Amino acid sequence: MKKMWFMPILLMILFVSGCASPVNNDDVTPPTVISTIPADLATDVAINRNITATFSEAMDSATVTAATFTLAQGVTPVSGAVSYDGFVATLDPTSELAINTEYTATLTMAITDLAGNALVADSTWSFTTGVNLAAGPSPVELGTAGTFVGLAKTGISTTGLTSIDGNIGVSPAAATYITGFGLTMDASNVFSTSPLVTEKVYAADYAPPTPVDMTTTIGDMEIAYTDAASRTLPDATELYDGDMSGRTIAPGLYKWGTGVLINGSVTLDGGANDVWIFQIAQDLTVGNGAIVTLSGGALPKNIFWQIAGQATLGTTSDFKGIILCKTLIEMNTGATLNGRALAQTAITLDTNTLTKPAL
Repeated sequence: MKKMWFMPILLMILFVSGCASPVNNDDVTPPTVISTIPADLATDVAINRNITATFSEAMDSATVTAATFTLAQGVTPVSGAVSYDGFVATLDPTSELAINTEYTATLTMAITDLAGNALVADSTWSFTTGVNLAAGPSPVELGTAGTFVGLAKTGISTTGLTSIDGNIGVSPAAATYITGFGLTMDASNVFSTSPLVTEKVYAADYAPPTPVDMTTTIGDMEIAYTDAASRTLPDATELYDGDMSGRTIAPGLYKWGTGVLINGSVTLDGGANDVWIFQIAQDLTVGNGAIVTLSGGALPKNIFWQIAGQATLGTTSDFKGIILCKTLIEMNTGATLNGRALAQTAITLDTNTLTKPAL
């Protein structure tokens, strides 16, 4: 009986610990939909593509269902399977969509984040199909990272008269790690401008809401990299032993356990809705003067280069696509990129031209 005094205390400890909740009750910010595939008002959409939406934060997957994420042709519902993973909700229609037809996708306010915050309103967007099937995997969803032409975590530097069509930004690095651009701070302190950049320049130490926005954007870039790297069932592995020089590559998913080399030229042949994903376990090396040529209507926005090592674009090379790089993206003198340079370390430039891809 002398040992029984501690039992009430023990029971109280167990009761309190059992009542602890992992939910963040301080989160009262409603989630938002930051991007969709297809985009709102998109035309000539492939009739066999999934519909996806990327949220601004992690959502309660139990609320993302076929009842809360719907697709309709006019007032007629379109059946499909709904899934949620990594900030992205996906609706996979049961059958191919009708050609030359307008559809409307809807995400309802019943969808909530992990703290129980709902969308402030139903989110709807419309698109019109074309007549073609799309070849290759589903495109990689970039989220807010898709609004940047150059994005890095540790810095972006340039020498010479580089020309960038679009936004650039760094985070968690400060603006001092954006060098060679002659930055001028806007009166709002939210962004800066540069004579070398057509749009805006952002950094983690600028005024709110930029720090939070940039953290989200970097997170979206990392999610996109993981998505591209985790795709399974490649159409080919170790294709041409990693040397794509002089080859013509059809849409698809390609995987290498080594680095990849492009000398001379490589041609990506496919339609405007077709997708290429290249999973590269080591470096991508693009030789001096090498060209990535697109034929058949292929578009840079649908080409994804997932690179675990470094990406090096040689002098005067002409490159196309979205570079999702785990480390450094180095563009040597006169190299051009029609696409996006998204680096998890730094980007170094030297008299380059970077152009955002057409949507």
